[in-house]
Amino acid sequence: MKRWKLFILLLALCLCACAQKESASPPAEGPAPENTPSAQPSDAENQALWYWKDMTWDDHLELAYAQSFAVDFAEGGYARITIGQDTYLLCPEGLNPPPDTPEDVVILRQPLQNIYMQATAAMDSFCQLGALDAVTLSGTKADGWYIPEAREAMEAGSLVYAGKYNAPDYELIVSQNCGLALESTMIYHNPEVKEQLERLGIPVLVERSSYESHPLGRMEWIKLYGVLMGKREEAEAFFNGQMERLEPVLEQENTGKTVAFFYITSNGAVSVRKPGDYIAKAIDLAGGVYVFQDLPGEENALSTMNMQMESFYQGAKDADVLIYNSAIDANLTTIEELVAKSGPLADFKAVQSGDVWCTGKSMFQEALGVGDMILDINTVLTQEDPADGDMNYLHRLT
Repeated sequence: MKRWKLFILLLALCLCACAQKESASPPAEGPAPENTPSAQPSDAENQALWYWKDMTWDDHLELAYAQSFAVDFAEGGYARITIGQDTYLLCPEGLNPPPDTPEDVVILRQPLQNIYMQATAAMDSFCQLGALDAVTLSGTKADGWYIPEAREAMEAGSLVYAGKYNAPDYELIVSQNCGLALESTMIYHNPEVKEQLERLGIPVLVERSSYESHPLGRMEWIKLYGVLMGKREEAEAFFNGQMERLEPVLEQENTGKTVAFFYITSNGAVSVRKPGDYIAKAIDLAGGVYVFQDLPGEENALSTMNMQMESFYQGAKDADVLIYNSAIDANLTTIEELVAKSGPLADFKAVQSGDVWCTGKSMFQEALGVGDMILDINTVLTQEDPADGDMNYLHRLT
């Protein structure tokens, strides 16, 4: 009898255990492992496609000359931009950055709108790409712009002055929902301004095209702006078109003619370009020889140096061509005006032969014009009597 009771008790315990197992809720799923990609973003979640450390950067922006930036692409339209020591993640419209994106990576979100433009060298690219409407805040007043589209936009009110690089109008910038502050390297002199913009939630990108020693490297920065503005194909088409125009000149043998590029400072010194500067290299690409190939001293990052007229006289007196830089000084029209700045210039070979040319003030804001500048210099060097109408940035002093 006891055996039957024991059997019945064991059977009841087994049936109870089975019933509890069937009725128990399934175990909740734990958090996904860190290396597991997140799902395709939904309209509600708007998630990133994956984790930062798992993103595959299998496409790269091809650059022929520029060395100061790089762009890599991942599936989903993300772009990783490297400029110097800074890294940026460009997120396509509607997508967030991966959840494990490093804190020191600057997040940029497309479409980039209400840009605060401090870097004047970048404006030419925005105009060329038809993206000027994305720039609504300027660090330059209307009378400081030599790019017609920028000046006209300010006069029309679609582009408004928001303060200099070292004293921006934070209240205005924030009220305009600024999506990007595009700064020149001058911002490094006032790091507190950059920090304040970032505290206000405004990403800051420092434009470093001026660090490109190769002139065509400066022009190639349009490819970066093409990526930022979703106009990559247009930017590459423009650059490739410029290279096609320059190809015949770049393939020519050097003419051997010497060229001096300079201006007279307010205290009577002569400012010249260092041999490693992009202007000196542009002269070489155009088929000329820059006269100051071995300048002593002044080991610094500046692209220019000052010398006394006596030293300039010795180095450039016999130069075949003189090009006066009017970007800082007043625009000259006659040789008489030039000689009035410094009497010894009257003895120069180029002054006596009439091979003296002057730049237009817009040259240094129109960064994309470097190709035209090379073509202009080549025309001066290879044509006996070129007409001013054939030039974009140079005109002869009469």
